[in-house]
Amino acid sequence: MRFVGCWRMESDAIARVLTVLSLVKTLETLNEQDMATNLEFKAQCQSLESFYPRLADLNATYHETVRQIDTYFYVPSEKCQPRLKLREIDEITEAWLIYYERPNMEASRYSQYQLCEIANPVTLKALLTAALGIKTIVKKQRELWMFNHTRIHLDTVADLGQFVELETVFQGQTETEAVNEHQHVKTILRLETADPVAVSYSDLIVQRS
Repeated sequence: MRFVGCWRMESDAIARVLTVLSLVKTLETLNEQDMATNLEFKAQCQSLESFYPRLADLNATYHETVRQIDTYFYVPSEKCQPRLKLREIDEITEAWLIYYERPNMEASRYSQYQLCEIANPVTLKALLTAALGIKTIVKKQRELWMFNHTRIHLDTVADLGQFVELETVFQGQTETEAVNEHQHVKTILRLETADPVAVSYSDLIVQRS
């Protein structure tokens, strides 16, 4: 009876793992028409305080300040730098599963992504951990400002420091309009002379470990 019970438990675990792997495989095979696109830029800074006058000059609008925990999982793939993370916001009051592909480069770069709101992040995290393994965890406080289609993040990241990140969303405008808006925000915030960051926060954490 003990053997049978163990077999049933292992079979259930295997089934759950296969379900998660199937989900990841589906995410990997998404084509460009299925995925949303951002134009993104990230820079490290000594102090976020200096950006408040620039945000006023830009006429950006403050939205919210949240605490985020991003758990990154290993994603076996031949694609260029795919990433899969579970984002928990303000002690699991909200959670999202986010898959994205973005090249590592210091200049502004395109990011293609899919996201899904998660009702039970604790269970999903356990399944993803069993199926894929945790690559790293990023903890940060994010202050969100908005300018038209551009999200401006003032981030304080545990063990890394302070950063400014731009995400200009393509939805609702043409690529040319998105590029022009993105460049306008970079100019007003004086990010052209900032210290650019080519990789994700997860990569920086892994590099430090």
